[in-house]
Amino acid sequence: MSENKPRLQVSYEQNIRQAMVERFSYANPMQVPRLEKITLNMGVGDAVTDKKVLDLAFDAMTEIAGQRPVLTVARKSIATFRLREGMPIGCMVTLRRQRMFEFLDRLISITLPRVRDFRGVSSKAFDGRGNYSMGLSEQLVFAELNPDKFTRPQGMNISFVTSARTNEEGRVLLEMFGMPFKQDAKKTGAA
Repeated sequence: MSENKPRLQVSYEQNIRQAMVERFSYANPMQVPRLEKITLNMGVGDAVTDKKVLDLAFDAMTEIAGQRPVLTVARKSIATFRLREGMPIGCMVTLRRQRMFEFLDRLISITLPRVRDFRGVSSKAFDGRGNYSMGLSEQLVFAELNPDKFTRPQGMNISFVTSARTNEEGRVLLEMFGMPFKQDAKKTGAA
């Protein structure tokens, strides 16, 4: 099993860990930040009126993640949205270990370059503890999806949970994995 490690996992073990130690001078190897999990979340507001929309989102998430998602349900009833507590309104999946690294590799090298007018992801979407979140407005940028089957545009949120303690450590870790962050206008000198 160890001979079939994903490319980014091998890169982390052989190069990225050592580069992080050199950059931040960690005394203990357990202090080196690592990617713990990636969570994909798809909220489907139209599922209240049409159950087929949720089924399509569930199928799309299964193909994108390579594992079966769980349905998320409404926590409370909201009459104006015709929403009742316990009604399924979305789906989510948590990727760990090998599937997590495979998904990250596909996201960075195949999916993000397919986004129209892509100039990088924002470097400001960190939560203060080294975790990063981003959103995609269109699921069809994933090459796994058949555009004939999934005709309805549907977005998703992607969260990267790291063991980093600061935003800087988390940003450097994701940069070393190849995450294409936008360059700050201040740093590049552009207006």
